[in-house]
Amino acid sequence: MLELFPVLDPKGVIALAERGLMFQALGFMLIVAIPVYFLLFFFAYKYRASNKKAKYSPNWEHGRMEELVWWVIPLEVVLVLGALTWGSTHELHPPKPLAGGDPLIIQVVALDWKWLFIYPEQGIATVNYLHMPVNRPVEFRITSDAPMNSFWIPQLGGQIYAMTGMVTALNLMATEPGAYAGASANYSGEGFATMKFTAWAVTPEEFDAWVGRIKASPETLSWEKYKELVEPSSSVPQTFYAAIAPGLFDSVLMQFMDAHNPTGHSH
Repeated sequence: MLELFPVLDPKGVIALAERGLMFQALGFMLIVAIPVYFLLFFFAYKYRASNKKAKYSPNWEHGRMEELVWWVIPLEVVLVLGALTWGSTHELHPPKPLAGGDPLIIQVVALDWKWLFIYPEQGIATVNYLHMPVNRPVEFRITSDAPMNSFWIPQLGGQIYAMTGMVTALNLMATEPGAYAGASANYSGEGFATMKFTAWAVTPEEFDAWVGRIKASPETLSWEKYKELVEPSSSVPQTFYAAIAPGLFDSVLMQFMDAHNPTGHSH
């Protein structure tokens, strides 16, 4: 069951809080739903045509207690859900930094139909593969060099959109080592179904060792290679780059900007 619904099996602080929020909202809504369904079957049974003992009150037009119940209880539920939504919206705001030390910065570029991950501090990059240390905040800075997309690792936290010429921030932190499935949550064309990646959460020592192994590989992600990578392709294998072109992520953003159109969108 949990494999089918990974959001119910959280492995990160944000995903755990989001699951708790879903359960709280469900519980408050059941306060209304359960009595309604109970009364539905109760009245259908009690006032069935064959029950001649049921009291018939054709002139009964108003009941203060009854109206108080069916107005006050739903009103209280709505107020509680509103307060819950207000508090959780601020608490789980995606750009909000997480406690736990300096975050690892990972720049994310959504392409057709693959994910590029750039580690600016480590000077490396990967395609369709994500490595992060457990119990350390990770700040994802997300953009797109393709149609609008959505970045999502269900067991670590909710999805957030990737858009050209813009950067959206998402802060997550894995609390348990493991491999977590990541994917696109926004339909983006022919290769959408294969636009998936694996997010590995490992110990800090294992993360440092992994960075060392990637740096020893011969591949370099130059701007020329990036332009080849950006061409539409699906089922792209995991790829690793020991070095990246200086300012690559900023260059991806700036290609959508010009002096007459600072938003980067065509008129």
